Amino acid sequence: MSSSSFPLSAAPLLQDDVRVPVDGVHTLCMRRIRPADAAGLPLPPVLMVHGMMSNGRVFYSHSGKGLAPWLARQGFDVFVADLRGKGQSTPRISRHARHGQTEMIRDDVPALHAAIRGLTGGQPVHWVSHSWGGVVLNSALLRQPDLIPQVASLVHFAAKRSVQVRNLSKAIEIDLMWNVVLRGVTRSVGYLPARQLNFGADNETDKTHRQIKRWAKARPWVDSDDGFDYGAAARHTTLPPALYLSARNDPCRGHPLDVKRFRDESGPHRSCVHLLSRRTGHWHDYDHVTLLTHPDAERDHFPLVRRWLLGFYDEVPENH
Repeated sequence: MSSSSFPLSAAPLLQDDVRVPVDGVHTLCMRRIRPADAAGLPLPPVLMVHGMMSNGRVFYSHSGKGLAPWLARQGFDVFVADLRGKGQSTPRISRHARHGQTEMIRDDVPALHAAIRGLTGGQPVHWVSHSWGGVVLNSALLRQPDLIPQVASLVHFAAKRSVQVRNLSKAIEIDLMWNVVLRGVTRSVGYLPARQLNFGADNETDKTHRQIKRWAKARPWVDSDDGFDYGAAARHTTLPPALYLSARNDPCRGHPLDVKRFRDESGPHRSCVHLLSRRTGHWHDYDHVTLLTHPDAERDHFPLVRRWLLGFYDEVPENH
């Protein structure tokens, strides 16, 4: 594990890149963002994991905007991950990549978590996700429940596993584009060139696309590599306290009903499903991305995230 420093883009934050080798080939990158004036105080560590066809930049900008810098200004020690082959992680995804979400769940998340614990004195770590990143994180805990006592809480933005809603957006974006068009492109190219097609911020491997396509069809929550049954594990495993945020204007990539279904299938655990919409008292009807990136988010609902991370669970209302 190595670290390299960057100049401050917006005082009083420090930003570093932390590199975490996971095997003889792949190295994961985390952008570490924390207060510059913490004076050696132990800061609550946070791991952030992006969704598919994405990377860690969904949580921060170089100008200091986003959830990660905002939480750092609240006194958290934030680590924003780029999963295998994404963002600043190496090597980048190509037709030669053979890994998929199994490796992310089984290898990458535990390695990132262990690196953070090593850098922060073994403190419990809060896990935060966007979109499919929530599936990766819950799956990692169900597969390796010895990690659960080391995780203080979970916050998932628009996380869903299966897409069971039926509407025009789902028919176009999931049934046609994801399942048919992008599957054909992936077979032809050898990987999913989502960035080049302007369909996402980063690319995906053929294996990842196949595995997500299978789970999104509401098939059993079972690993296609070794048959591990996450759904069965969830019935007798208690996850850390989890906040599931959904957006009113998110018709298929994180529909509120699918977010609630994901909460329910993750087993009995202290949890809250909270809808971000004008109807529930928020400033906007957010969508799948703007619930993280909207300029008003830090004054509207990011404070709810802070309360959850601090353990004030009763101050975040259930609504859906």
